[in-house]
Amino acid sequence: MKTLQKVQTIVRYQNHDKVFYGIVEDDEIIQLSSGFTEIVNNQLKYDDVRVKYSDVKILEPVTPSKIINFGWTYAGHAEETGGEANRNEPFLFLKPTSSLIPDQSEIILPSSELTNQVEMEGEVALVIGKRGKNIKEAEALDYVFGCTIFNDVTARDLTQTDPQFTRGKGFDTFGPLGPCIVTGIDPTNLGIVTTLNGKVVQEGNTNQISFSLPFLISWISQVMTLEPGDVIATGSPSGSCPMKSGDTVVVEVEHIGKLCNHVK
Repeated sequence: MKTLQKVQTIVRYQNHDKVFYGIVEDDEIIQLSSGFTEIVNNQLKYDDVRVKYSDVKILEPVTPSKIINFGWTYAGHAEETGGEANRNEPFLFLKPTSSLIPDQSEIILPSSELTNQVEMEGEVALVIGKRGKNIKEAEALDYVFGCTIFNDVTARDLTQTDPQFTRGKGFDTFGPLGPCIVTGIDPTNLGIVTTLNGKVVQEGNTNQISFSLPFLISWISQVMTLEPGDVIATGSPSGSCPMKSGDTVVVEVEHIGKLCNHVK
C-alpha cells in the first residue's frame, strides 16, 4: 500500500466488463483495486497491472451525489447572457447526474421543438474529497480532492425564458466531465481555453472569478452537505456560442488536459 503523491492524474475507466480507477503514467494506466474513498484517504492498492490508455474506455472520473454549478462568476459571460457577476450572493443551480457523459462521448442535441440554441460553457470543476458541512472559508480548499474539466452544456433559449435553469441545463448528455482528476494543483489560477471545431471561442483563468473559490465552497456548505465525489463547477468565461450536429468541442484546462466531445 502506498500513499497518494502530491500531484497525480487519476482516471476511472472500463476495461472489458470491469470498472477501475488508475493512475496515468505517460501513455499507460497503473490499475488500482482501490475505490474512490480509499484513494482520497491516501490508501492506494495496486493490482500489478498496467494497461494502455488508448486500449480502455475512459469514464466520468467520479459518480457524484450532486453537481453544483455556480453561474455568472466571470463578468464577461454574465454580461453576454444577461446576468450579473458582482452580485451580493453567488448564482447557484444544480445539474442532474443523468446529464453526465465522459470524454469522447457524444453531446446529443434535443429536438428542435424543445430548443434551438445549445451552447458550450467550458469550466474548471472541483471534486470534493471529504464530507463537509458549514466549512470555514480558511479550510475550504482542504476539502478539494482535485480538479477536473466540465462542459456546462446549456440550452440558452430555455435559460433565458425559464425562471429556473433546470430544464435548460438538465438534458441528458449536457454534462461532459473529465477525462481525469488531477490532485495537488492550485485551482485558483488555471487557464481555460474552449475551441469549437479548432477555433478558440472561450479563454479565461480561474483567477478572474468574481468570488473566491474558498468562499464558494464555504457558502454552499452552509446550504447542503458536501459529500466525497461531489462536483462543483466554477463557472465559464465569455464566448459561449451555439453548437450544431457534427461539431467538436474541446475544453482545455492548464495542468489537467483536454475534454473532447462530439455533437450529434
